[in-house]
Amino acid sequence: VSEDDFNSRNIEEFRANHGRLGGQFEGAPVLLLHSTGASSGQERVSPMMYLPDGDRYLVFASAAGADRNPAWYHNLVAHPDARIEVGDDEVDVRAVELDRAERDAKYAVQAERYPGFAEYERKTTRIIPVLALIPR
Repeated sequence: VSEDDFNSRNIEEFRANHGRLGGQFEGAPVLLLHSTGASSGQERVSPMMYLPDGDRYLVFASAAGADRNPAWYHNLVAHPDARIEVGDDEVDVRAVELDRAERDAKYAVQAERYPGFAEYERKTTRIIPVLALIPR
C-alpha cells in the first residue's frame, strides 16, 4: 500500500467517522492538515496525530523516524497559514515551530502517551520538529 493510498483511506475514514480513525489510530487525536505545497503551490491534505495544548494543536514531523522531515513540514515552513479539520470542524491556523526547550518537553509528553514516538526518535539522527497550529 502506497503512502498516498494509506492517506486517502485515512482521510475518507476520518470524514465518515466525525474525525475518528480505527486501527493503529484507534482512540488517538487525529486531524487533517490542509497545507500549501512548498514548491507546487497545490493544496495537500495530510492526516496526523496531534497533542492538544490549550487552544493549540501540536503536530510532530516524525515521518515515522525517517531521516528526512515530511513534506507537510516543508509546506508549513514555506506557507505557515493552513487549515485543519478536527472532528467535524474546520479551523484556520498559523504554524509556528516550537523552540528547542518547549519542543523537548512536548515531545516527551507525546512519547509517553504514544510510545511509537519514542521509537521514531530512536530511529533517526535528526531532531524531530514540533509545530504549534494556532487558530487565527
